[in-house]
Amino acid sequence: MTQLKLTCFECGQVNRAPSDRLASAKCATCGSRLVTGKAPEIDLATLQKAARNDDLPLIVDFWAPWCGPCRQMAPEFSKAANSLNGKARLVKLNTEAHQKASTKYGIRGIPTMIKFKSGKEVKRQSGAMPASAIQKWGGS
Repeated sequence: MTQLKLTCFECGQVNRAPSDRLASAKCATCGSRLVTGKAPEIDLATLQKAARNDDLPLIVDFWAPWCGPCRQMAPEFSKAANSLNGKARLVKLNTEAHQKASTKYGIRGIPTMIKFKSGKEVKRQSGAMPASAIQKWGGS
């Protein structure tokens, strides 16, 4: 049984969870589920910690509330989060609320998705995509 490191998106604590029981894994600090099939909103500090530490791939949607394509892609990103549940964790980061994130990650246009794996950026894609394309992009 392999233990995976996963950052809690509620409190920011790094946890270890058995790979064969991800669906029921909970944070040791706050009790929140670690793998939910949803795409929660996170802040820059949590993103940096998760990107650096997590063993499951992390796919981040950099978006803003005023962006039409971002709003159009939001339900598709949520569908993809559900489909990729257990294979990757998907999160959203509001670049309006966390402007330093755009600078840190070189975000030039939104929506932009970045996939992190083993502490490194491995893929980047700008522009709205349907759930099927996000799943294919995120799963590869």
